[in-house]
Amino acid sequence: MSSSSHRSECSYGDALYWDDRYLADGTASFDWYQRYPALRPFIRKYVPVSSRVLMVGCGNALMSEDMVMDGYVSISNIDISSVVIEMMIKKYEHIPQLECILLSVPIISFASSSRNIFLLSKEELVSTFNILMINTDMLMDARDMTFFNDGSFDCVMDKGTLDSLMCGVDAPLSASRMLEEINRLLRPGGIYMLITYGDPSVRIPYINQPGCNWEITLYILARPGYKSAGGCSLRKSIMEPVPLTDKGQLPVDFVLEDPDSHYIYVCKKMPGLSESFHTTPE
Repeated sequence: MSSSSHRSECSYGDALYWDDRYLADGTASFDWYQRYPALRPFIRKYVPVSSRVLMVGCGNALMSEDMVMDGYVSISNIDISSVVIEMMIKKYEHIPQLECILLSVPIISFASSSRNIFLLSKEELVSTFNILMINTDMLMDARDMTFFNDGSFDCVMDKGTLDSLMCGVDAPLSASRMLEEINRLLRPGGIYMLITYGDPSVRIPYINQPGCNWEITLYILARPGYKSAGGCSLRKSIMEPVPLTDKGQLPVDFVLEDPDSHYIYVCKKMPGLSESFHTTPE
């Protein structure tokens, strides 16, 4: 059976699927949807460099590394795949030019098959690799992040993880659990930044579920390399928020310049429980 055939039978919410995929794809990095340079204006606008950031479903993307190179000092990466976590350790182990960035290292593993290499202390890593700052990278399911206390983070970044759960088994339940956990982990006023292919009709109902109270600002970003008809640049500024109706949907007359655009939901955690949808006041 080919690797692709085996993958098609697996769930995107299943660690075995991702272990198999990372083993088959090797050590090359891959960023879903958009790279950091394209997302930087939004991240710098809403996430100060001093923020405690949680990267859910970090994979082997360069996102966290790029953010650290841009000045961010506290990023915790989590992923359901033990394979990709080990790959990331090996990737950075002998790269001296990374000594001043956050090295992604698992401090603890929640899988029954955890390896000793995952249990190195921060002190041991600093001594061994001459790392000045260390970023924790943990094997963890985004649907159960009880290792972290309530209000542990200023920002949660999600680039494709919710989308993966939405393609898997028990998608509504998985998405609900993940978003409940994200809401719990954010301090009041914290930011959940979701980068997704899902438009408001299929994402807002999950984001704005009972128990969550978000102030949501939506941006739309064309896929990398897209040019409008005639090869012209896009007419609107990417930093211009997209208006939403009082039910959190795009206006009926709204037209996407790129039909395969990516959506950036900037969700600010507000005090109290949600009673109705609300967007950023103009």
